[in-house]
Amino acid sequence: MPIHAELRPQGPYSLRVSGRFASDATRVVVDGTYRATIRVEDRVERVQAAQRADGTIVIAADSEVGVDHVRFALGLDDDHSEFLRRFANDPLLRETLQSIRGLRPMRTATVAQSLLRAVAGQLILAKEARRIERRIIRATTPALGDLHAAPTAQELGRYAPAQLARYGLGARRASALVRLCRSLDLEGLKQQPSAAVALRLNRERGLGPWSVGVICLEGLGRYEYGLARDLGMAKLASALWGRWVEAEESDALLAPYGEWAGLASVYLLAGFHAGLIPLPDAAAA
Repeated sequence: MPIHAELRPQGPYSLRVSGRFASDATRVVVDGTYRATIRVEDRVERVQAAQRADGTIVIAADSEVGVDHVRFALGLDDDHSEFLRRFANDPLLRETLQSIRGLRPMRTATVAQSLLRAVAGQLILAKEARRIERRIIRATTPALGDLHAAPTAQELGRYAPAQLARYGLGARRASALVRLCRSLDLEGLKQQPSAAVALRLNRERGLGPWSVGVICLEGLGRYEYGLARDLGMAKLASALWGRWVEAEESDALLAPYGEWAGLASVYLLAGFHAGLIPLPDAAAA
């Protein structure tokens, strides 16, 4: 029997804002409505969620698993009010936090999907990275209607690197993805402290600070580690400092945010894209 539930987000939250650019092979967010295919034991199910004017998230699911999925994927319990208060007068984020308060990064249904995203997105344009991710998910996971379940480590790990490379993933990145899916307990990372996860992943060939940030933000739902050395962060640093900036230099932008560095990276990039970060006159022009 279908289940209907209502969840109240902890702190400010906007599904419409958070879902912008969040659609992939497993989920679609259109006009503030979230729709996904999820895995429940040996079957796949549908789940849908929308936000009412009073902020409540209204869910229609095939089982309670769907309700739990929405709670995690949308980050409804992860109140970021402290972040908003602490950095309300931050010189870089002030205008962004006034305009975009309800943004939370949407999470993947499996850690394996966040690893796929982290590997596919290295050193290429975001659009092409998402195309590669879609091709691989559609080739490796079951579907229900037009959406697929998120890939598990077992599903990705059963392929040879050369097979995944046929979908556009570079040979070295395909090898890293398969090796990590076979050797790591990816879902088990959710039980470990963020610092331990970051230390473990940074030791792996084929991963770096940006990839670790993607996995922590989108796979584990953690705010401590973010999109360090993202091309957008390097462009922002270059605009602020008036010179060419190497990717690792942009780490300085996230240093002041401490345990909120991951969420800060999301807001900095969103603010930069929206023209809300104050830049020197020459860069702003």
